[in-house]
Amino acid sequence: MKINKIVIAEPSPILVAGLIRFLEDLNQIQVVSVVDNIDDLNDKIIIHNPDILIVNPIILGYTNNKAFKQISQISSECICIAFVTTFVDKSFLKCFKEIIELSDNKQKVNNKIFNLINNDDASSQNESVDLSNRETDVLVCVAKGMTNKDISDMLNISVHTVVTHRKNIVKKTGIKSVSGLTVYALLNNLVEESEIYE
Repeated sequence: MKINKIVIAEPSPILVAGLIRFLEDLNQIQVVSVVDNIDDLNDKIIIHNPDILIVNPIILGYTNNKAFKQISQISSECICIAFVTTFVDKSFLKCFKEIIELSDNKQKVNNKIFNLINNDDASSQNESVDLSNRETDVLVCVAKGMTNKDISDMLNISVHTVVTHRKNIVKKTGIKSVSGLTVYALLNNLVEESEIYE
């Protein structure tokens, strides 16, 4: 499984810490650098060659298309995501592939990034992940917030068998956390958002 390198450009250490906390359950990504100004951003793009840039448009001067184009040229293969913390002109936001807003919850942020990184690699992802029917049943139950005991009772299997299925799911998907598996189940239309317990 490919690990996607992320560079975050955000001047607020508090917001950076929160964003990194939101992203820690996605095993397909690694935050390689955090910067708080455009000069450092250019340097880090050259050094790390990231797959994803999460940029607060404040750093680019809100509506500075020239700065954005300069960054885009340096990182032509990179997915650029706007991290919007204040008003930004909507026409400028069209330059970005996705927008993360302060009001987005962890699930929504993870969904947005998961969608972006897996759209590029969707065919190979589908080939490499081939869950059995029973593993899919267990995954759906995990996504719904059920405990191993609850899953065992519902599917009429032992708790040990549930644990084995969960280990196989982790091995096949590469996703270890419950929130990551929940995002995976949502993106593959195995569960509806309304079925997930907060």
